[in-house]
Amino acid sequence: MKRNLYNNLLSWKKDSKRKPLLLQGARQVGKTYLVNEFGNQEYAEYVYLNFEQNPEFESFFQGGLKPAKILENISLYFGRKITSTNTLIFFDEIQAVPRVLTSLKYFHEETPEYHIIAAGSLLGVSVGKQNSFPVGKVNFMMLYPMSFVEYLNAFGEGLLAEKLMTLKNIEPLPDLLHEKLLTHLKMYLYLGGMPEVLQDYLDNQDVASVRKIQNEILQAYKRDFSKYTDKSQALRTAELWQSIPKQLAKENKKFKYSDVRKKARASTFEQTIEWLKKAGLINVAYNISVPKLPLSGYADYSKFKIYLHDTGLLGAMINVPSNIIVNPDKVFSEYNGAFIENFVSSELIASGVDKLFYWTSNSAAEVDFILQKENNIYPLEVKSGLNRNIKSLRSYAHKYKPELIYRSSPRNFMQAGDFINIPLYGVCCLPNLPNLPPS
Repeated sequence: MKRNLYNNLLSWKKDSKRKPLLLQGARQVGKTYLVNEFGNQEYAEYVYLNFEQNPEFESFFQGGLKPAKILENISLYFGRKITSTNTLIFFDEIQAVPRVLTSLKYFHEETPEYHIIAAGSLLGVSVGKQNSFPVGKVNFMMLYPMSFVEYLNAFGEGLLAEKLMTLKNIEPLPDLLHEKLLTHLKMYLYLGGMPEVLQDYLDNQDVASVRKIQNEILQAYKRDFSKYTDKSQALRTAELWQSIPKQLAKENKKFKYSDVRKKARASTFEQTIEWLKKAGLINVAYNISVPKLPLSGYADYSKFKIYLHDTGLLGAMINVPSNIIVNPDKVFSEYNGAFIENFVSSELIASGVDKLFYWTSNSAAEVDFILQKENNIYPLEVKSGLNRNIKSLRSYAHKYKPELIYRSSPRNFMQAGDFINIPLYGVCCLPNLPNLPPS
């Protein structure tokens, strides 16, 4: 399956200042598939070591961490000399052997000519451990579940995907194309962006098979909670994880610790939220009351919303029935629009938005997302239905007078003065749109 990050890997390969690359991302988002494809397509030689499947590979990193010695031992094991000329070395599942992460520092310092990628499902958790992390010695990339545009490419709709990604003007699409994209979006909301899920549906067209795979992925995440944390932390992580659908089902989706456990406090679960963030399993949007630059400087980090990294897995957690796909409106409104807001959060992150923020005004008005584009700040309100009410957007505009205000809804592209409607399937193009003046 074509992944947008492939082009970033090509740029990394050509960079004269290249460092060992650390590819992060949650379990099952397709890291191994992507690097295997990249290694086999772009290099004459490709060397793959999986430390979870082959724990004996740890012996290459015992004792000293001299790259020359490690490379010699790997060469002897595979029976061929590993050179730096047009060869990619991939260390996979390195969370199983922390010394591999540490070794990247020495590969950068002593053998920078080698092309090395390392990946693992919980590397974000490891990054916080400064005693083993090669600070300043690696490049980073993050792989997310497949975005809606990547879904379109996988389902043979490359021209539609290209149209969305190269959009320069706000004008309605023909009704036939608009409805076609909405139909795909409904399917995507059910399937989500996990590559194995999408491939299974492409192969079998069986939603029951898809749901089984989604549940297996959720079970794998729960095993990770136990495997990589102590027992008490694993219990807290499971509690918080299971509470996320309930939190999103509320009209006000602000996260409450008491919805995880009665009378719970921040001190009990703050570490858990950080663990899930670093594992790539959740996206967090923080509240701001004053939209000024930098947005992070005006955020209230005690008020936030938590979204799952994949909308399909959210549906599996609450067992949404498959017939929701064919219902014209229900998929958008189900669970107080939780799927739609969750979808938008994932699309923004996948399209390059670094951190998510939302705005409230004394509980009287709320705008779902606040976006920074260069030195401008724009509000984005998300609507799951065709309701034209933009009271909160207008309240924000009256206070702060942004050049443009955005709504994302099932409606077509449209601009009227300072107001722009972006159809939900077009959220991916928001960060790339020019700062259009009011028409």
